[in-house]
Amino acid sequence: MGAVAFFCPVGQLFATGTAAVNTPAFLKEDIFERLVKANDGQVKRLLSLTGPASFSRRVGFDFATLVASYCTKESSYYQQSELVLALNRITDQLLSVQSADGTVSIGNLESPPDTAFLLEPLCSAAQILMEHPSEPMQPITEKIKRFIVKAAAALASGGVHTPNHRWVISAALAQINHLYPNQQYVARIADWLGEGVFIDADGHYPERSMTYSYVENRSLLTMGRLLNKPALFAPVKKNLEMTYYYMEPDGSLVTTDSRRQDQYMTKNIVSWYLLYRYFAIRDNNRQFAAIAKSIEQMEGFNEEILDTSLFHFLETPLLQKEMPAPIQLSVEYEKLFTTSHLARIRRGNTSATIFGGVDWPLIIASGRSDSPNFFSYRKGKAALKYLRLSSDFFSMGYFYSEGLKKKGNSFILHKKQTVPYYQPLPKNLRNAKGDYQLSPSTDGRFWNKMAFEKRPVSNVKTLETTITVTDADDRTSLHFLITGMPGVAVTLELCFNEGGQLSGTTTAAGNNENYFLENGEGKFEYKGDTIHFGPGNIVGRKLTNLEGERYSTHFGNLRTSGTHVYITGITPFEHTLFFY
Repeated sequence: MGAVAFFCPVGQLFATGTAAVNTPAFLKEDIFERLVKANDGQVKRLLSLTGPASFSRRVGFDFATLVASYCTKESSYYQQSELVLALNRITDQLLSVQSADGTVSIGNLESPPDTAFLLEPLCSAAQILMEHPSEPMQPITEKIKRFIVKAAAALASGGVHTPNHRWVISAALAQINHLYPNQQYVARIADWLGEGVFIDADGHYPERSMTYSYVENRSLLTMGRLLNKPALFAPVKKNLEMTYYYMEPDGSLVTTDSRRQDQYMTKNIVSWYLLYRYFAIRDNNRQFAAIAKSIEQMEGFNEEILDTSLFHFLETPLLQKEMPAPIQLSVEYEKLFTTSHLARIRRGNTSATIFGGVDWPLIIASGRSDSPNFFSYRKGKAALKYLRLSSDFFSMGYFYSEGLKKKGNSFILHKKQTVPYYQPLPKNLRNAKGDYQLSPSTDGRFWNKMAFEKRPVSNVKTLETTITVTDADDRTSLHFLITGMPGVAVTLELCFNEGGQLSGTTTAAGNNENYFLENGEGKFEYKGDTIHFGPGNIVGRKLTNLEGERYSTHFGNLRTSGTHVYITGITPFEHTLFFY
């Protein structure tokens, strides 16, 4: 990576020049024509299906897809009778699966939030039908209204599980109120909004999740648009600004600091296209226009946007307007997100992520951040998916930093682990039955009926880990210093994306998915791009139970697919690892 490191504040994501992004002629705002053609392709696929369709959220999108082509004059399926038959089947199916209280069971049973997810495309389609009335569609319009109004009663009184569910339900109620006004819907939305919409200083929603940030953005945009509440746009735009920093050159989004299941998943910015497009047009925002234009050129744009979005453009005519001229996106920045302790460095086609922001105390549960992936690195198409560190220190498992700090030109990750031995309970805290509180050990490794926190300790052992990450001189270096108890086995685990070619490494005995970098430099090549890494080190070859006792007790592991390379050592351990 480049030798110059600098911070780029939020609001200055882009180069100061005004040169437009070079856009192929076929991408210059012929978007509506392409949407109609793509939607017709999906209609053709839907009409070719035989047999009863399984019930899922997909049904709502199928309904909206068929309605969009039926109501669009430019469509080859405009007002075709075969679509009326298909739509009638879907409405009958919806009414047949609707519970007595108005909800449906998709994933969760009789779930108001899941019903709200289903209603989003259904309400969009109902609006399009209302704006394009036709006699053949009248029975379908009446049946879909019956389904929606009955579901609305459930949403106006039903509960939620997670933070984003509040806004999903509120957005669905806003759509329903737009179709069939009812003060009860508006009052329920106001009740949920009364809790406040949380957005932190960096632009994170409570769940810090790319999956659910997208959901919250979409929901707040819907409410702001339909309820004339433009103040709800502010958190959306703040999150959209932040999200650009989280985008890899290929459009992949960093999810390491998520508090939900996507902290171990790959997400992509392509699905965010309509959000960037809407605010680019509404606010004449040339930065968002630049991001939207870059998304148009990404892999997956046809499938995720063109095939699925015609009904959105019909429902929201603003999307049909031309975006402002984009400015040149900045691809040289360094940014520390202090609220989630994550740093992003980008130098053109090379990027790195540093993470030290798990939620302490470390508990494995949805809604908490617990990823051990403290570093990742990309160079073109070649990707180090993650770097982890594990030690054999009392089965404490992977290293998790207590935060991330910037010091000079470097980022610092640090954790001091302490494991005691326990002395007898003080006499005044004993009981004859030996029945003591079930509680966690003070190091968090296990639980037992020992009242650990009330006991004196002795023979205390420590292991202190400091990782210093520096980006300079066209390379990124990680300096590892592990001190404290001597003789502890240390394992660095590097996981590269699947399908690449390694050189400079040796294969672990009996396993062609594991490799050692024993010394010198290794190379990982993928589709013409190469990551150089090293030097290696091998003292011991511990590759199992790297997760630690909290996982191994329940036979779980955090190993992912990919090409795994290991570097090992013994404490005291000091080693500098380079990537370029």
